[in-house]
Formats: sequence, C-alpha cells, structure tokens
Amino acid sequence: MKLQPVLTLKEIEGMMNAKFIGDPNHIISGINEIHKVEEGDITYVDHPKYYKKVLESKAGTIIINKEVDCPEGKALIVSDDPFRDYISIVLKYRAFESSSKSISDSAVIGEGSVIQPNAFIGNHVVIGKNCIIHANATIYDHSVLGDNVIVHSNSVIGADAYYYKRKPDAYYKMESCGRVVLEDNVEIGALTSVDKGVSGDTVIGKGTKLDNHVQIGHDCVIGKNVLIGSHCAIGGVTTIHDDVILWARVSVNKDLVIGKGAVVLALSGVDKSLEAGKTYWGIPVGEVRRKWKEISAGSRLPEIEYKLKSTGVI
Repeated sequence: MKLQPVLTLKEIEGMMNAKFIGDPNHIISGINEIHKVEEGDITYVDHPKYYKKVLESKAGTIIINKEVDCPEGKALIVSDDPFRDYISIVLKYRAFESSSKSISDSAVIGEGSVIQPNAFIGNHVVIGKNCIIHANATIYDHSVLGDNVIVHSNSVIGADAYYYKRKPDAYYKMESCGRVVLEDNVEIGALTSVDKGVSGDTVIGKGTKLDNHVQIGHDCVIGKNVLIGSHCAIGGVTTIHDDVILWARVSVNKDLVIGKGAVVLALSGVDKSLEAGKTYWGIPVGEVRRKWKEISAGSRLPEIEYKLKSTGVI
C-alpha cells in the first residue's frame, strides 16, 4: 500500500515505543510485507532466519527485533514486537471504515454501469464503464474494477487475506491493506471469493473468466484470458500467466507459478510450479501423458503378480 502523503521516520517515531536508527527525514512511501516490498516501503522481520533477506530487500525502513548494523540508505526501528508495530501502522492508515449505505458516497461508478438491488459497494471503490454488479454481490473497500466487468450474485470481491501469525497463545491476524484489481472484461461467477492483498494487490487480468464457487487467495496475480472452472481454489501469492486453463475442482498450493498456456485438467492438485504450454492432471499433478502411463502400468500389477506366483518366482 502506498502512503499519501509520504511519511518521515521522525513522524512515526511517536507511534511506537522503539529505538529509531537513521536520518529523521528518511522517507517512508509505502507499507508492505516482504512478499510485495518495493522501494521506499516499510516492512518488518522478527526471525533471524529472514534477517538477511529483509535487510537486503528493496525495503527502505525495517522494523526488526534485534539491533544490527543499518544498511546504507535505509532506516531501522528496533522493536520488542515488530509484528505488533507493523500492524499498528497498517491500522492507522487502512483501518476498517463502516458504511451506512448500500453504495458508499466515496465510490466512483462509471457511465453505463448497473448495480442491481441489494449489492454492496464499499468505500473508495472504483468501478469502470458498462459493468454489471448483480444482486447480493459485495465489493469491499478500495477495490478497483475496469470496464465491462461482470460480478455475479453472492460473490465477494476484496475480503481480507487469510493470513495469521502464530504466537504461543493464539493466531494473530495480519491486517490487510491491499486491494483487488479486476481489469477490463473480467467476469466473476456466482458465489466466488477474491481476497485482497495483504499489502499489495490481488490482480485478475483482462479478459479472464471465473466460474462459480471459485476461491482466489491474497496477492495472487492472474494473467489475461485465463479460464478458471468451478470449485477451484488458488492459494495466496500464486502467479498464473496468460491463457492458462484450470478446469473444475483444481487446487493450487500457495507461492506457485503456472506458465503461459498451461492446462490443468479437473480434479487435480497442483503442489509445484508448472511449465508453460503443457497439459497436466492428477494428485499430485504431473504431465497428463505420463500420468496415464502410470495408471496403465498400475492396472497391470495384479496380472504381473499372478504370473510371478504361478511360476514360483514369488
């Protein structure tokens, strides 16, 4: 999430009880967790395993639970609980904002777009031209829809990321400050959920079509002209390139990449990144020709066992 206006290190010093290392005029232009961090962002790290990755990342300001040498051009905030302090900044700049109307006064709706009865359009939503939002669909705050987008009934665009931090006493919510962006000519089937990014954007590219009962996790980036069949579930931070087809009830694990033009047949479980231009099937998924050969070979095992027993080999 980008900050408007930008902050200085000095301006956030009063927000937390921590040690600040760096130029007081050091600029903070955004908030991002490490998967989406960009130049000028503030992020956090609280485990030694990830110190090096975060300190060498694009992040300009790092909330950390150990005092270390400050990399050149960066600023550090040494905190006893970096997660808590990171969330405090998120909640200050993207706190929950209630709405008393079905269509928020701050929403921007383009010419020719139709909002059917009982749909909810949240705060600061932007909807392009000639869109149709069907009855009982919900568009959460800050979502962005392009032109000619269709969202069918009972779908939810922009719900919070399913992202929690485990601590000894409980799971703590990673508050979401990202958005959902639906580009031009996207169609979202009924009873489908597209979660917002934790701190960046969940993006569905131009011309992509989702069937009913689909789940898109936080921070996914889905390319152009992708088809996703009913009951598919896509884990967070997954990238699906252009022209991919996922047929019904495909499950995709988090943090994976599916290459351009790949086809995954129905009832498959994707547990690894997939190359472009190939057809896959199975649990775990594999190239379809190889999977069929495996099934064919497996079907012959009883016959092979019988022959081995009848000849006294086993």
